[in-house]
Amino acid sequence: MHTRTIEPKRPSRPPRRPAGKRKRAVQANITAYGFLCAALFCFAMFAWWPIIRQVVLSFQETNLVDEPTWVGLDNFRTVVADPAFGQAWTNTVVFTLLALVCGYVIPFAVAIVLNELRHARGYLRFVVYLPVMLPPIVSVLLFRWFYDPGPGLFNQVLDVVGLPALSWLDSSDTALISLVIVSTWMNMGSGVLIYLAALQNIPGDLYEAAELDGAGIFKRIWNVTVPQTRLILLLMLMLQIVATMQVFIEPYMLTGGGPENATVTVAYLMYQYAFVYGGNYGAGSALGLMLMIVLLAVAAVQLRLTRDEKR
Repeated sequence: MHTRTIEPKRPSRPPRRPAGKRKRAVQANITAYGFLCAALFCFAMFAWWPIIRQVVLSFQETNLVDEPTWVGLDNFRTVVADPAFGQAWTNTVVFTLLALVCGYVIPFAVAIVLNELRHARGYLRFVVYLPVMLPPIVSVLLFRWFYDPGPGLFNQVLDVVGLPALSWLDSSDTALISLVIVSTWMNMGSGVLIYLAALQNIPGDLYEAAELDGAGIFKRIWNVTVPQTRLILLLMLMLQIVATMQVFIEPYMLTGGGPENATVTVAYLMYQYAFVYGGNYGAGSALGLMLMIVLLAVAAVQLRLTRDEKR
């Protein structure tokens, strides 16, 4: 008796697309490929290449004119040995924490208030977002007049209510918080609009159910609003930390790092190394590389938290 072996069927290959169809498909998407190449070129020239260049400069001694000299970790040793190094990091961390209290909580509270309003909502949105549309230098110069110890607006208000005048920018006790106020006022509008968009996507049934259960306004915010917007809150937290740790315009224009290095930040110290201390671009790049590593760590933690929230 002969046994008949049945050979397994080979998987059928998908029919090949004719060369003409492939060519037409490429031609149909040629515009998309062009835009993609242009975007990649812009990223490479204005984002990736400067990062690579900074990493290389941090290990070199150069004035960007003469031939650079490879010095290894000497730039990092120079930066760490600087007495202003620790003060700059301390000021940056304190500024970031204060900015989180003011620039993270206040925009969320303002967005909640705007979301509850029924009249003049568009006008109030415009008023809140107006500082963002102003050039940063204009906002800083405006607050320089506000903080003026003589005819400044803030001291005039204090005088009206019977309080003593303050040396807003000339005292180490108030200089840093004064910069936080400026930064919060300049950047609050963007956060308010983002929070407001997130709040408007929350179903109203959740608030009605919470209200029927006897929840007050603060319980509704804590048990409904915050959980429903937690992903946006985490994203804005990362953006807030990254932005505030790179603060430069405020100390540069208002205090010059003073008084007594009370407002020297990491970004401002980078500027001093590169453009004030004889063009030490290597040390400035080394400090910038340290800051970039810290910000990458913050971004990694935020991405991990966001991923856990999505599960």
